[in-house]
Amino acid sequence: MNAPPPRQVPLLVVVGPTASGKSALATALCERLGGEIVSADSVQVYRGFDIGSAKPTAEERARLPHHLVDVADADAPLHAGRFAEMADEAIADVAARGRLPVVVGGTGLWVRALLRGLVPVPPPDPAVRARLRDEAERRGDEAMHARLRRVDPKAAARIHPCDRVRVLRALEVYEQTGEPLGELQARHALGEPRYPVRVLYVERPLEQLDARIESRIDAFLRAGWLREVEALLARWGRDVRPMNSVGYRQMVEHLLDGVPLDEARRRAVVATRRYARRQRTWWARDPLLWRRGPPEVLLDAPTLAALRRWLR
Repeated sequence: MNAPPPRQVPLLVVVGPTASGKSALATALCERLGGEIVSADSVQVYRGFDIGSAKPTAEERARLPHHLVDVADADAPLHAGRFAEMADEAIADVAARGRLPVVVGGTGLWVRALLRGLVPVPPPDPAVRARLRDEAERRGDEAMHARLRRVDPKAAARIHPCDRVRVLRALEVYEQTGEPLGELQARHALGEPRYPVRVLYVERPLEQLDARIESRIDAFLRAGWLREVEALLARWGRDVRPMNSVGYRQMVEHLLDGVPLDEARRRAVVATRRYARRQRTWWARDPLLWRRGPPEVLLDAPTLAALRRWLR
């Protein structure tokens, strides 16, 4: 479990599904409230994974400080606990300069680790982990996710079937404790937050979100996404963690496995839409949510006035 943060500073947190407009809203809030961005994106943290993670451009980062972007190589063993430690340091730095830390990102587990601390679970068991990995190699990711759905439906709803690392960890915790990780996480979410916090959830109609996701995938491809993935594969290979993230995984299948580009694009759109739905589920009933709505509502005069009163 994380140690208490070094100082009790207020946090503004912007969450929501991918392609919902979180980053643009967070930037606008920073400009109005004197803030700086602390990224909670588990792909933007890696150097070189730029286009497919919608990483802020050099111009955007020059306009507004962004923390925890481009801070690790692709083979770094980053996890939620380490992210929370780095975020604590960044938040303390921002607050020490009299600025408001604005945390933004769609990686729900990372945000929860920062706001709640980590769920108290036993450390990995090498024997159990090796056995589960062997089973995954024999049976495949879909079969392992189906097994997780049977024993831990809450965790399965939040974890993509292709995210083998998280699927196997959830199964490992169940074998170690006899309790579903999803239930442990749900109970843990009722604890006191580590920071004074206001969480804004960016919400859009599902049809609009789906269209934005498809447009964004096409924009990534026009911007040279395949060339980026080719360069990353040449340096790191396909087995580093960020290469298995949504979108990158489908481009790797095109480049290395012979999947036609049109089909890889379709798979990337479908996988991103599924990921967005899991993000919606993740935050649907979180007790820390303060306000939810489209960006224009979360940036309106009443919301800004309420935030300024809270920050006094």
